[in-house]
Amino acid sequence: MKILRPAFTIIEVLVSVIILSFAIIFVLKIHKENRSQILYISERNKHSLQDSLFLTSNILKYHKDSKTSYDILEKVFRVKELESRKILKSFERDIYIPEVIQIIPPTDQPGPTAMVNEILIKDQYSSSFFRFKIGSF
Repeated sequence: MKILRPAFTIIEVLVSVIILSFAIIFVLKIHKENRSQILYISERNKHSLQDSLFLTSNILKYHKDSKTSYDILEKVFRVKELESRKILKSFERDIYIPEVIQIIPPTDQPGPTAMVNEILIKDQYSSSFFRFKIGSF
């Protein structure tokens, strides 16, 4: 008489394959979402670094203008190399400067005064920067 060994039935194998399939699909979905977020964040950081080229001392006079980084930097730096000029001219942004915010301490308390300028640099990935100027005490 033959002794039967315990083994998996076909239904048990199919159920385990289905469970593994759902687990793999879930992991791939999470990976895809994270990948798109990582790409978005890296592109945004790259554009933020490019936007910092526009932050010169004379940026406040370009309200509602569309400028290239070369237009702004040519007054500050002398760029002789043609390839560098070409790269700087490829970065074009719209610049918006909202009204100045004045920070004044309450009349009964001494404290410094300050002026805050917000600088909005618009593109596919917009950036916003703040310039603070501390006044007298």
